[in-house]
Amino acid sequence: MTDGVVDDPGRTIQSVEIAFAVIDALQETGSAGVTELAELLDHSKSTVHSHLRTLEAQRIVVRDGDGYRLSLRILDMATHVRDQVGNYDVIREEVDALAAETGEVAQFGIEEHGQLSYLYKQAGERAVETASRVGTQQPMYATALGKTILAFLPDDRACEILQSQRYDAQTPTTITSAEALAAELDTIRERGYGIDDEENIEGLRCVAAPVTSDETVLGAVSVTGPASRVTHDRIHDELADEARRAANVIELNTMFA
Repeated sequence: MTDGVVDDPGRTIQSVEIAFAVIDALQETGSAGVTELAELLDHSKSTVHSHLRTLEAQRIVVRDGDGYRLSLRILDMATHVRDQVGNYDVIREEVDALAAETGEVAQFGIEEHGQLSYLYKQAGERAVETASRVGTQQPMYATALGKTILAFLPDDRACEILQSQRYDAQTPTTITSAEALAAELDTIRERGYGIDDEENIEGLRCVAAPVTSDETVLGAVSVTGPASRVTHDRIHDELADEARRAANVIELNTMFA
């Protein structure tokens, strides 16, 4: 007997979902009042106000004039999460070096909840703006980082993610089936790096190398740039080697940490 509590892994708590919706909305807007948030979230003003008061009491949000914004406690929490990733300083140094060497955007990503999560990003002197931001997520199947991580995950975990993906076409060249993705992962394993050939954003190409430790995939490191500069020849003749060099340095520092 469990005091009438049923163990349901699919059960969620609506009030918690609303609280996180408020946090997400404040992240997007920067600052917003009760009325604006109520309209954005399609909840009553009284419901939104109650959640804001609770989040304020927990020091997650602060009053900002007539509205609310996220507090610096979020930054403290984010820093703590970042520091839980082993060798973050080495990752930062190698991604910075990769961006400087290539002149493009360099990034490090990990898998969380079946999606690619960006841990660190640096822009080189010729870098163009990309959609990714530290802490945000992108589909595994449409990114070089995501596909590269998938290729080196244990078979059971990779299969689970492949079957759970919703294969929406981000561009005309996006992989849109588990079967096609599985074939692509075989190619990535054989050559040792993954490519996003304008599959996530038209006009951008990316190459990524895995960062592993024994049987564990720690993440992947990548270089992204406009297709006019990041040509197929440059990917295979230069950028893949640069990404793998950065990945190897991170791996070695992990091994001897």
